[in-house]
Amino acid sequence: MTPGALSQGRAWLSRHGYVGLAALLLVLLAIASLIFTPGQFGWDAIWVTLGTAAPTLLAAVAVTPSILSGRGGIDLSIGPLMGVLNVLLVQYLIGTAGLSSPFVVVAAALVLGAIGGLINGILVGVVRLQPVVATLGTYLMFSGLAIWLLPSPNGTVPIWLTDLSSGGVLIPLIVVAAGWAALKWTPYYEHLMAIGGDERAAFTSGVPVVTVRILAYVLGGVLAGVAALALSAVLGSADPTVGPGFTLTAITATALGGTSLAGGRGGLTGALVGALDIFLLQNLLTHFNVSTFALQIFYGVILVLAVMSNAARLKVPWLRRGGTA
Repeated sequence: MTPGALSQGRAWLSRHGYVGLAALLLVLLAIASLIFTPGQFGWDAIWVTLGTAAPTLLAAVAVTPSILSGRGGIDLSIGPLMGVLNVLLVQYLIGTAGLSSPFVVVAAALVLGAIGGLINGILVGVVRLQPVVATLGTYLMFSGLAIWLLPSPNGTVPIWLTDLSSGGVLIPLIVVAAGWAALKWTPYYEHLMAIGGDERAAFTSGVPVVTVRILAYVLGGVLAGVAALALSAVLGSADPTVGPGFTLTAITATALGGTSLAGGRGGLTGALVGALDIFLLQNLLTHFNVSTFALQIFYGVILVLAVMSNAARLKVPWLRRGGTA
């Protein structure tokens, strides 16, 4: 191999190597899924399968911006925020107010999600609480609010929203991917990665650290709003109890996808690949009638191994700076 080719290979790995472990695992899980659960991957069934996976995929994307912003910015409230938005949209906006237009419902999901993210952003960026403490507080707040507003599952969703649980699922996924791609061309993205990588250096360089970090949580809230739409589509109703479960899977998927929990490295590609890994693993374990308690053990093991893998990768000099997508 020529020195030029070797240099190009290292440059490619520097940009994309962070997702390598998750991509390899995805191939193995996909092969296993095709062997043991082939019915879920036929031409007609694949859209339903993808629709079912959409809330997990979007939850992993939603938790990514806050993690990239550094300071241990793991947003624990993403799952409960999805849950309370599901209740507000289905039970109150669509059910009580009778507003089922996609323009109204989608706009409300994004705005309410942004408000939830803004609360977290202010607590972390302005009040300067530790992110885990701040978002644990909002985790409890959003969880309690959802159950207070709706003690038991209820309501129905319009047909256009139901379609998002099948073929229409590509729409939010494509929109989110296009939005992320556009974000990468903005100065904000560079600032986000800069404060995640070295906050003091970024501040010295004139980066508005507080504003960038607040906007990271707002962006995560907006993405949680999209995830809440996908969740509502899959459930077909409002359920105040399902949201919190997405927090653990989202964080695990993001770490598995190579995003550094210390911030400054990772991105959309890794989050999506990691989330697909988690979803396929869930399907396989469910197929073999593995207990839901065992699933929690698997999540914990995967999270620890993913963090260890990320830490080991940072010791490789020419991979140390790697990885945004």
